[in-house]
Amino acid sequence: MSTHPYTLTMPKSRTTSVVFASPHSGRDYPAAFLTNSVLDEQAVRSSEDAYVDRLCAVAPDHGAPLLVANTPRAYVDLNRGPEELDPALIKGLRRVDHNPRVSSGLGVIPRVVAGGRVIYRGKMSLRDAQVRLADHWHPYHTALQTLLDRSRAMFGEAILIDCHSMPHEAVTSLCKGARRCPEVVLGDRFGASAAPEIVSRVEAAFIRAGFETARNTPFAGAYMAQHYGRPSRRQHVVQVEIDRALYLNEQMVRPNGDFQQVRARLASVIAEIAEIGRCEKAMAAE
Repeated sequence: MSTHPYTLTMPKSRTTSVVFASPHSGRDYPAAFLTNSVLDEQAVRSSEDAYVDRLCAVAPDHGAPLLVANTPRAYVDLNRGPEELDPALIKGLRRVDHNPRVSSGLGVIPRVVAGGRVIYRGKMSLRDAQVRLADHWHPYHTALQTLLDRSRAMFGEAILIDCHSMPHEAVTSLCKGARRCPEVVLGDRFGASAAPEIVSRVEAAFIRAGFETARNTPFAGAYMAQHYGRPSRRQHVVQVEIDRALYLNEQMVRPNGDFQQVRARLASVIAEIAEIGRCEKAMAAE
């Protein structure tokens, strides 16, 4: 297991206000966690946005930082708020206001993985939960906020591209009649987390690369978009969900035969998105 909750890869020269981040592709599982789980490692990995970090690896080549979680989503979900603790999992926790994510077992420390499969044999202490957040959640979000603050200082704005993948079954209900399934879903919380012109340019980059796109259905953006998306302050967040079936054997949780082709197509998208945050001021930066 990595000794650090994230990996930050910086460009040689930071030339864009765009920051790419992958909060759900972490796959460094603590041995004690796997030993104490009722699930095997492959079942636990069904929660991952597996290998999204590799799909986005070219971002620093285009002047943008890339922040990648090492912490697995099944251990700590970095796309949840630190207050989203589950009383059905954590002892000594008072019941809080109804939260659909927490109620379904998908709080900041998940109780279940994909398909509602329970991870743990019993409950954990509140102290253990707090240690997880201190060791994993807080360092990641401190690093992310620092990157966004630096973008705003250098370029007058920050654009976070929050990179995820989605199970193919999540979009099959949208494929009706002659309509193709969306391969990429962009989430801006229905206009609340990013300026419309930025979302439109991100979408255009995916369309030019041949991806079928949709917006906000079925994924509009979770904690990252809600917490960091502040268009009025020139801080924008666009959540990107890529259909796992394009590049992944979902059952085996490993790249499929199209992985390199999809990665190459996404490289052109990433280059275009980086251009959105380019400005003359960048040439004099760092």
